[in-house]
Amino acid sequence: MAKVTMPQLGESVAEGTIGRWLKQPGDTVAKYEPLLEVITDKVNAEVPSPFAGVLREILVPEGATVPNNAEIAVIDTIDDAADAPAADAAAPAAPEAPAAPAPAPGVAAHVMAAAPAMVTAAHVMASSPAAGDPNARMTPAVRRLLREHGLAPEQVRGTGGGGRITREDVLAFVAAPGSGPAAPGSGPAAPQPVTPGPSASAAPSAVAAAGIAFPAGVDEVLLPMSQMRKGIAAQMTRALAAPHAYVQMEIDATRLVALRDRAKGSYQAQEGISLSFVPFVVKAATEALKRNPTFNAHWTEQGVLAKRRINIGVAVAMDGGLIVPVIRDADALSIHGLNRAIADVAGRARVGKLRLDDFGGGTFTVDNTGYLGTNLVMPILNVPEVGIVTMEAITKRPVVLSTPDGDVIAIRPIMNMVLGLDHRANDGAGGAALLRDIKAWLEGVGPETSIY
Repeated sequence: MAKVTMPQLGESVAEGTIGRWLKQPGDTVAKYEPLLEVITDKVNAEVPSPFAGVLREILVPEGATVPNNAEIAVIDTIDDAADAPAADAAAPAAPEAPAAPAPAPGVAAHVMAAAPAMVTAAHVMASSPAAGDPNARMTPAVRRLLREHGLAPEQVRGTGGGGRITREDVLAFVAAPGSGPAAPGSGPAAPQPVTPGPSASAAPSAVAAAGIAFPAGVDEVLLPMSQMRKGIAAQMTRALAAPHAYVQMEIDATRLVALRDRAKGSYQAQEGISLSFVPFVVKAATEALKRNPTFNAHWTEQGVLAKRRINIGVAVAMDGGLIVPVIRDADALSIHGLNRAIADVAGRARVGKLRLDDFGGGTFTVDNTGYLGTNLVMPILNVPEVGIVTMEAITKRPVVLSTPDGDVIAIRPIMNMVLGLDHRANDGAGGAALLRDIKAWLEGVGPETSIY
C-alpha cells in the first residue's frame, strides 16, 4: 500500500486544488499514467501516478485545496497484489465506490472550500435528458469554457478518447442553432450581489457588460477570484518588494523580418508549425545573458545568486490569467528548437496539459506583449528573477538613415523592447548593456543566420 501526496507544482507554489480525479477507486493505474488533474495559480496539470497498482481510496475530494505533500490517495501497489492470497487475485470482488470521499485525518484542517468559479462534478447535475455524459472527462480549460457559456457537461457530447469533451466539442455546441445555457440548477451558482438594489418589479432588465451578468436592479456583482488569480495576486505582491527600473530601446527589425519572411513558408511546410518572432528574441536573450551573467540570476537577501544554466520563462496568456512555463537550457537550442519548444508549452498550457517539469528553475523571462498590439509595456519582474524583457509590436515607422549622400528618411519595421530589472541586483547601465547586446543580435541576423 502506497500513499500519493500532493506534489509541489512550482518553486513558489504551496498548495494545489484537486480539479478532477481521472481514476476512481478500484481502477488499475500504471506508473506515470495520469491520475488526477491539479489546479494551482501557475498551472492546470495532469499529475501522473508515482506507483503502479490499483487505486484503493481517494482521500481528498474534487474541488478541495490541500498543501504540498498532503496525502490525497492510497494505491495498492503491484507488490501488495503479489502478496495477496491467490484466490483473491483470481476473483477480486468488485469495489464499492465511496459515497463521498473525505479528506484524510490531519488534512481536514488544511482543506479549503474551492472557489465558486471552479466547476466540479457536484456542480453540474442534470435536470433534463442529457446528450452527453455528466461525468465525462475534460481538461480544466474545457471546464472553464463550459462555465463561460453557462453549459453543463451533460449538454455536450464528447468526441475525444473515452468520451472526453474537447474544446472543439464545446465550440461546436455553442455555434449550433438552438444551443443555450444549462437549465437552472445545472451550472455553478451565480455570484451574489454585494449591494441589493430596488425591487425587481421596478428595476430595469438585466444588463450584461464585458461578459458580466448584472441581475435586474443590482449595480454591483462580486467576482470571486479563481485559484490562478489568487496566485497571480500573491506573486505580484511579492514582486512589488523589488525596486523596478526600466530600459527601453528601438530595434530595427528589417533584417529580422526579411529572414523570417523568406523562411516561414518552407519552414511551416516542413515542420507543420508556424515560425514566430519569439524564438529569435529568446535566442538573442540567451546570447546576451552569456555576456551579462548577473542578469541570469535570482535575488536573495545574501546577494545575487548567479545561475550557470540559462532557463528562459516564456509568458503565455490564458483565459483568466498568465503563466510562465520554462524552456530549459535555452542557450543550447537552435531557433528551430526554441520555436518548437515554445509552441509545445504554449499549446499545452492553453489546454491544461502542462507537466510538472514545465515550471520552476527559470532564470530570465521573455514576454511577448507585441502580439496584442502594444508598443510600450512596463513589465513586472517574475521574482526571484532579476530581469524580464518585452518584445512589442513590429510597426512600420519613418526613420532617419545616414548614407554617403547624406541623411534620408526611410520606412523601416521597428520593434520596441523594454527591459525590466531588479535595481538591487543591477543598475541602469548594466541593463542598457544587456539590452544593447539583444538589439545587436537581432539587427545582425541575415541570410546566413541558420534556423536550425
